Amino acid sequence: MATVRYFAAAAEAAGTQQEQIIAADLGTLVTGLVERHGAVLADVLRRSSLLHEGQYVSDRATALAADAVVDVLPPFAGG
Repeated sequence: MATVRYFAAAAEAAGTQQEQIIAADLGTLVTGLVERHGAVLADVLRRSSLLHEGQYVSDRATALAADAVVDVLPPFAGG
């Protein structure tokens, strides 16, 4: 299972800081997260950066290993 770690507004939208989900690729993972958490998280995900094993990814076809870690980083305010 892939581990998804949420930060800031993403954690608030998901109602958790971390969860596990079965997904073969990034697109399936994002779809599964939206199905679990609904429109509020979907909106946050559209604005967020996704890191797979610490590297920025945007290609939804990116394959995920069973033990993958995906971080959801929404835009941060401040300077």
